[in-house]
Amino acid sequence: MDQESSPAGQELNDEANRTPEQVRAEIEETREQLGETVAALAEKTDVKGQAKRATEQAKANVTEKVAAFKETAGEKKQEFVASAQEATPESLGDAGTQARGLARENSTVLIAAATFGLGLIIGRRSGR
Repeated sequence: MDQESSPAGQELNDEANRTPEQVRAEIEETREQLGETVAALAEKTDVKGQAKRATEQAKANVTEKVAAFKETAGEKKQEFVASAQEATPESLGDAGTQARGLARENSTVLIAAATFGLGLIIGRRSGR
């Protein structure tokens, strides 16, 4: 059997006919692939580095969840304050305004009632 007629023989002839530049380029490509493989294996065997990355990822997850919780809590606080303000009758604030208005309109009656009340208090204290 003739070597040149088989596919394996053809490959040998092709390899023999390669230029030095082609061989160098193939060697460089093989080196790059080997370097990538070694780096991947080194990363897999670096337990300390893996633990550090896992810790950093866990910290990032916790920080993200805390930020989300704070945002939700702030929104809930705003909702609560708004609902409390809505539930508080406006008449409560109006009642103070109305009381002041009545006191101004009926100042004579208010002064008489205050004088009467003060007289009662003084009378009870002096009677003891």
